[in-house]
Amino acid sequence: MDKKLRLSSTFPIAATMLALASCQEPPKYPDGLSVEDALKKFELVDGFSIEPFATEPHVQSPVDMVIDENGGIYVVEMHDYPWQADTLNPRSLIKFLQDTDGDGKIDTDVVFADQLPSATSVMPWKGGIIVAAAPKVYYMKDTTGDHKADIKQVLFNGFFDRNSEAQITSFRFAVDNWIYANNNGQAGMVSRTDNPEAGQLNVAGGDFRFRMDNNKFESESGNGQFGLAIDDWGYRFFTQNTLYIQQAPIPGRYLKRHPYLPSTRGSVKIYEDDVMYQRTPPPYWRAERSRRRQANYDSLGLDRTEWPAGHFTGASGGTFYGGDAFPEEFYGNIFTAEVAGNLVHRTVLKKNPGKAEYEATRGKGEEQREFLASTDSWFRPTTLYSGPDGYLYVIDMYLQHIETPVSIPDDLKAEMDFENGKDKGRIYRIIPKNGEKRDLKNINLGSKSTAELVEYLAHPNQWWRLTAQRLILERQDKSIIPALKEQFANHADPKARLHTFYALDGLGAMDAELAKAAMKDANEGLRIHGAIVSERYPQNLDGILELTKDSDDRVALQAALSAGAFKGAKVQEALAGILEKYISQPLYRTAVLTSEAGSSLDFIKYIAGKSILNGSDDANRFLDDASFVITARGNSSEVTGLLAALSSFDAASQKAIMAGVEKGLKRAPDSVKKSAAFSKALDGAAGKADDAVKAAIDKVKESLKAS
Repeated sequence: MDKKLRLSSTFPIAATMLALASCQEPPKYPDGLSVEDALKKFELVDGFSIEPFATEPHVQSPVDMVIDENGGIYVVEMHDYPWQADTLNPRSLIKFLQDTDGDGKIDTDVVFADQLPSATSVMPWKGGIIVAAAPKVYYMKDTTGDHKADIKQVLFNGFFDRNSEAQITSFRFAVDNWIYANNNGQAGMVSRTDNPEAGQLNVAGGDFRFRMDNNKFESESGNGQFGLAIDDWGYRFFTQNTLYIQQAPIPGRYLKRHPYLPSTRGSVKIYEDDVMYQRTPPPYWRAERSRRRQANYDSLGLDRTEWPAGHFTGASGGTFYGGDAFPEEFYGNIFTAEVAGNLVHRTVLKKNPGKAEYEATRGKGEEQREFLASTDSWFRPTTLYSGPDGYLYVIDMYLQHIETPVSIPDDLKAEMDFENGKDKGRIYRIIPKNGEKRDLKNINLGSKSTAELVEYLAHPNQWWRLTAQRLILERQDKSIIPALKEQFANHADPKARLHTFYALDGLGAMDAELAKAAMKDANEGLRIHGAIVSERYPQNLDGILELTKDSDDRVALQAALSAGAFKGAKVQEALAGILEKYISQPLYRTAVLTSEAGSSLDFIKYIAGKSILNGSDDANRFLDDASFVITARGNSSEVTGLLAALSSFDAASQKAIMAGVEKGLKRAPDSVKKSAAFSKALDGAAGKADDAVKAAIDKVKESLKAS
């Protein structure tokens, strides 16, 4: 987009500066508004209305909410923000909210738990809640009926806790029975109290996932900050300040199958433009900081623009809308809050042929506006919640300032009161204007029998499906297995079949035949999960390999990953087929290299004479990365064998191979670097190479001398 167009499409900053220069200068930082006046400042797309659900004093500085199977409403209040939590006197808390008169608005609150350090997220489990409050994750429960936690157990310890904007958060129970969380890639040695023999897990560089029905926990791909959206099929999308939506198409367990990949980064940016259409001017401190930064860039001759407004800078709370009250075209959209832009952005996910990742696009009618925006600069939407009533809830921290103080120059910071607004907070509910008004009075899944829960796995609202599945997992009532099998085999809705599939898995009723049936399902999402589960069953390998030729690009990616759990000539042939079709796509190249079969010398020799290696830049990138893996793995016979096979490739491919060897040597053990056989192999390869390849080989020799 043209820079001039970008500036004209956002708030007219120049007009703001003129206003500041007028004879009656407005205050640098305006005061907050009453709930009634704040409502008048909203600009919401046609067809919807917005109303208050909970306001101060019942909520103050809210950052997350959840509704449990009985309609119980829990809200996290993060009073420590933006400061580092005081370990002796932490200020965050969790409230239990109630609407006692049935008017649809909260009128009573009880402090469920307090004195928590920078609490950020909650999720229901077995009548209580799981709480993220770094460095720990807790399980809390009220057993007396007073809505106050009398059980407080530490589940995990060791998470990063030195930045409240970037720590363990955003718990989501997903269709595969795992609970996922953002970790922002922060370092931490995490231990689980009920599984001490597992030791400490290094979660640096990724996100996190765990099970509550067993003691499994592991790092996950991605670097989500605050906001995690998981769709009906288990795809994860997350927010990270300026990066308003990213995806992690390859799960972490594959990226860590061996430690020799050149990169294990699992995040993919899926949008092209970072413009947001905010309706507020930049606050004084941001405009002035941007002016100073821009002056510095200009003085250094840098081609760089510091945007004070109109571009995502505080994206958070990405939420999958899985409700059944909005018009059909809104189902599956992702709503992202923007605390600095005072708005909520809507993303429509689009499939692109030949790619595994989605593309983020704007909704129809929102090409030059946002789904929701406010002209009130105190509106701080931190996250959203797709409720059991099908409505979308907006959690508004409602603060004068929202920024990490360390990011603001001292002279500007001296004029700011970061506590202003800590006594305020709002939760709004967005409702379609058409349709019968709904309420939260009949949320009673907790009172249903386990047999009754089976039909809720087919509910049109994702909240009901996931909640029913979670309750089935918690109760472990195996008497429903026959009913689940019947529903999996015969239900018309593929989402219902997938929830049923994993309900069976959670009850220990999975088998190779069920997984094989899923791989043959008409729906691509079920075929993907059939392949995932079939990794447990060697007898299902042929079915996995068949899916590498699937017409759906996402199925093919998962089949490549699942095939990598096995070895043999058939696997190599299938992985070669993946490269034949998708070698231009980095995700597919990585998928092949995650496996031993696809990163071996035998595989490189197998594809040497095939059209896959057509001399293209993408083909040579694969050879570069594959040679890196082979060299870093440190098997001397494989490394020398790679050099011996060098002449089988054209000159450009030989250079790519030598580039990979040079980089891989930095991770390789000394037994390779100091090997006489390796040195001899280098000399032998140089004797058959042209001048350009000899130069690449000489570069490797020089790096060996320096090491």
